[in-house]
Amino acid sequence: MRIAMIGTGYVGLVSGACFADFGHDVTCVDKDEKKIASLHRGEIPIYEPGLDELVAANVKAKRLDFTTDLSRPVADADAVFIAVGTPSRRGDGHADLSYVYAA
Repeated sequence: MRIAMIGTGYVGLVSGACFADFGHDVTCVDKDEKKIASLHRGEIPIYEPGLDELVAANVKAKRLDFTTDLSRPVADADAVFIAVGTPSRRGDGHADLSYVYAA
């Protein structure tokens, strides 16, 4: 299965790496060019035990890739996951879904 994971934070990067480790082809997309460049260099921007090895193994196996280009991975995907922030809105505490709508 081809998966597009939008967002490379704690949810997106970890989930993408795990899906890749299950054998799926995963492309993680983020608008932050510095973060994507860092991931291409093998630098993991968050800490989860064992994540660096999991990412490295799946990049090497060509099951995990990173890009800032949203159109190609989504067009080619069998499944798309949106894993972007949903912080609480000021005043009412409801989730701010603006990042989800932007994705």
